[in-house]
Amino acid sequence: MNIKYFGHSTFIIEFGGKRLLFDPFITGNPLVEEKNVESISVDHILLSHGHGDHVADAEAIAKNNNATIISTYEIVEWFQQKGISGHPMNIGGEWQFDFGKVKMVNAVHSSVLPDGTYGGNPVGFLLTNDKESLYFAGDTALTMDMHLLKMFCPTLQVAILPIGSNFTMGVSDAVIAAEWIGCDQIIGCHYDTFGYIKIDHKSAKDAFAKKGKLLTLLPLGDSIQL
Repeated sequence: MNIKYFGHSTFIIEFGGKRLLFDPFITGNPLVEEKNVESISVDHILLSHGHGDHVADAEAIAKNNNATIISTYEIVEWFQQKGISGHPMNIGGEWQFDFGKVKMVNAVHSSVLPDGTYGGNPVGFLLTNDKESLYFAGDTALTMDMHLLKMFCPTLQVAILPIGSNFTMGVSDAVIAAEWIGCDQIIGCHYDTFGYIKIDHKSAKDAFAKKGKLLTLLPLGDSIQL
């Protein structure tokens, strides 16, 4: 599994032989210098909720790649009206795709699309196949539902958790989340992009390390191979 970070909550993850794009927010991200989304090559786009800082570049990238959007029913329907193919899901449901199984799990946040259209409930994604497992939490508060992930996936390889606070859980809650889901390899997201969510990197890493967890904060454009 290769995970490349594009800033905020945007990742391209090579999983099950496919390239999966999560929550694309590139052209509007003030920290991103290279904003050429035309060069991005992906097979599927997974959207955790409808906020602009998570769907801003989904339409352009989907059309450039003839990529399928995987998200809630409401978000998929919204993009289908723009001529984009999608696979609608909802919380608790799962589906076997060509790269592995996706289970849509609960997230505690809000969701509205850029034009004000209701975006359904926010979600997280649990991805598994014979060799790999990944939890992408999306924008969420700490929630007791995270305890369920151990039942769905007893050995979780890596989790991508928001840590910026203010709009989502912060570092201290994310450390608890890492314990509840039983994952030692954490990649941070949703931090530093705006003034509200700036964090101290060293103290964040130290907080995870005290609980035996490794927090990776990828520089923009960098990748990690797992």
